[in-house]
Amino acid sequence: MKPHLSSYWEIPPEQDADFVYYMEDVLNLYHEPYDETRPVICFDESSKALRGHERDPLPARPGAVARSDHRYKRNGKQRIHLSTEPLTGWVNVEITEKRRTIEWIDRMVELADVHYPDADCIRVVMDQLNTHKPAAFYQFFPPEYAQAYLDRFEFHYTPKRGSWLNMAEIEIGVLKRQCLDRRIYHAATLRAEVAAWQRRRNTTNRPIDWQFTTDDARIKLRQLYPIETEEDLQIHA
Repeated sequence: MKPHLSSYWEIPPEQDADFVYYMEDVLNLYHEPYDETRPVICFDESSKALRGHERDPLPARPGAVARSDHRYKRNGKQRIHLSTEPLTGWVNVEITEKRRTIEWIDRMVELADVHYPDADCIRVVMDQLNTHKPAAFYQFFPPEYAQAYLDRFEFHYTPKRGSWLNMAEIEIGVLKRQCLDRRIYHAATLRAEVAAWQRRRNTTNRPIDWQFTTDDARIKLRQLYPIETEEDLQIHA
């Protein structure tokens, strides 16, 4: 026993019909065949605190690792908006100073007008953040334009406390490990570094091979279901 140690994780709910509804909706979407006219895009957001060294770090040398002073200079925070098409490996990252509804609208408009102008329907997976509001199109566009954009989208939401179901989190994790795991002081440097990472990522053509299915969920996450699954009923029989 080591009572001084602790960890944090997303505690899963039990017997939560809302969680099950959103989870199965997303899982079913992930296992539809690829259709270039109806792309599935995962969207998520994160942030990066801009910090700089107060003292120059000591470089690595034989017998010693590189070392940085624990004190640092603050320079604000930047918001990261990441979109990815898991079945093709395409990824796009935008950096902004704020994360508001208007920034989300901008990302959706880019998907529709720049990245997928010929798509019949863009299916977007995202979490239930309060800025992710389709109704907000009517705040920023005349009704005929708002409806025209909304007709081109189909939004699918991950359940609350179920952000692991968003494959954009996988790409954000890769971005943080490969590009953001150090101090970056200037926003311009952050944008340049992320743009370089994005170019490299898009040249590798690495789709995400999502394996978890609705059938898996009904077995491995049966505690989420308010009513026993068919597998449970067979066990009791």
